[in-house]
Amino acid sequence: MSRRTISIGGASGFWGDSSIALPQLLQHDGLDYISFDYLAEVTMSILARARAKDASLGYATDFVALAARHLPQIAERGVKLIANAGGVNPVACAQALRARIADAGLDLRVGVVTGDDLLPMQAQLQDCREMFSDAEMPARLLSLNAYLGAAPIAAALGAGADIVVTGRCVDSATVLGACIHEFGWSLADFDRLSGGSLAGHIVECGAQATGGLFTDWQDVSDWANIGYPIAVIEEDGAFEVTKPAGTGGLISRGTVSEQLVYEIGDPAAYLLPDVTCDWRSVKIEETGKNRVRVSGAIGRAPPETYKASATWQDGYRVGATWTIIGEAAAGKAAKVGEAVVSRVASLLTQAGAAPFTETSIEILGAESSYGASSQARGAREVVLKIAAKHVDPKALEMLVREFTSAGTSMAPGFTGMGGNRPKVMPLVRLFSIAVDKMLVDGQIHADVDGQDVLIPPAAIAAPAAAVTVTPEPDLLIDEAELIQVPLIALAWGRSGDKGNHANIGIVARRAEYLPYIKRALQPERVAKLFDHYAPTEVKRFDLPGIQGLNFMLYDVLGGGGIASLRNDPQGKGYAQILLGVDIAVPSDLLAS
Repeated sequence: MSRRTISIGGASGFWGDSSIALPQLLQHDGLDYISFDYLAEVTMSILARARAKDASLGYATDFVALAARHLPQIAERGVKLIANAGGVNPVACAQALRARIADAGLDLRVGVVTGDDLLPMQAQLQDCREMFSDAEMPARLLSLNAYLGAAPIAAALGAGADIVVTGRCVDSATVLGACIHEFGWSLADFDRLSGGSLAGHIVECGAQATGGLFTDWQDVSDWANIGYPIAVIEEDGAFEVTKPAGTGGLISRGTVSEQLVYEIGDPAAYLLPDVTCDWRSVKIEETGKNRVRVSGAIGRAPPETYKASATWQDGYRVGATWTIIGEAAAGKAAKVGEAVVSRVASLLTQAGAAPFTETSIEILGAESSYGASSQARGAREVVLKIAAKHVDPKALEMLVREFTSAGTSMAPGFTGMGGNRPKVMPLVRLFSIAVDKMLVDGQIHADVDGQDVLIPPAAIAAPAAAVTVTPEPDLLIDEAELIQVPLIALAWGRSGDKGNHANIGIVARRAEYLPYIKRALQPERVAKLFDHYAPTEVKRFDLPGIQGLNFMLYDVLGGGGIASLRNDPQGKGYAQILLGVDIAVPSDLLAS
């Protein structure tokens, strides 16, 4: 039986998110579901290594411990949990939960979704090429998992599950699955599926939707008790975003718009297993204090393939930091970094060892993220970071030793907090492929406490053409009347990663600002701003519904994630860099 609305809270944006979310959400009256997102690509590789050491592991043990502490309240309030905490071993995760439930003497049913693990199929998929680089698949993988959709989750809920655990699925599917179950949405009702997916996208990163990472951070209250988001979803796919009473944070058009543009790539074709989302016409309106309504999502048929992500080990990596204090600190740091890397390179040559496959020297505090010359900066306190990759961990241990020795043989003012030396870690890379759904669907399985669950077949529909958006005419501007103002005065911004690519979303604070922002932020200018990261291409996409732009910068993250040696391997600071550029606007625009 369908209901007018359902309320779903987002309690986790990654493995390691705060434990404050679940208790505050459980206090919110009328909450129906709580969604948890734990899985990034690097998380899958960590869990795969854990399972290799112990067959009973390979899932987010934090979720089981957290849920166990609150089981009586979960049962009392009748709130259902949906989590992709199963990682590479969702069955073991479900078994651990069932044991905790039995110990508590409660009657809660656990459903588990499997079928995303494609590692046994690697030989069959060996000829698949990497989606972005067209590289050949590595011979030995740590993990290989398809991003499943929402239908198996909905089926498990329909069979009576109170808690649903999955392995790898798209982050938003944990919310969309509840919508499909509660509202009885058809798997061919693409506009509603797009709306439910957008609700999932907004809450999937936890407090990022409630003021976390917000451009206007000074307007966000009480970070210590920041509220986690709740989506109140309607039958047509529109929804409101709110948070528990008495919590900190902020919900506004700006905070929710920033989360919409986060890591979506092309907003006209955000590809998910259940639907191709078009969010260019989405409207975001403030309907009350800390309450925002989101509507207007459009959907088309999904792709005929699942995205699958593999992880594989490509040698080892290490990174270390030390502080350098005093006049010309940046110049001293640069000289230390060059000397240490040069010394170790010579020692490797003398030993007949291979050279480093990559090194990175960054001087934090001297604006190296902006591409600035370190010697030209007047900072009197900087942090020198040196990182490297090598096939042999012993070479990296040598780097750590020689970097430490600089404390008595190189620059004055060399210091740092005492403690253990950095550890050499496996270098894990991502490898993404597209896999025919026909190869995967047959192995997707769901059960609820041992009861097999029938999963409805996905809708088959020819992909519809994207709606064409007519570009706005160029502005007729009197250049003599323009003044330069920083972009941050005109817009909000949020950035993140898509593999080795960076995504920067920009949202105009007012509609009348957008034409001037668009005029100034041509892809060529953005590429030049990030020239020190050598993007292979920069694309710009329009989101007229929220007065926004989305930029994709390709191949700028040094491999991305744990494969990158950068201090910012996920492009989290890129929006802050872009918000500092000057935009030409009429002198009376800001006063109007």
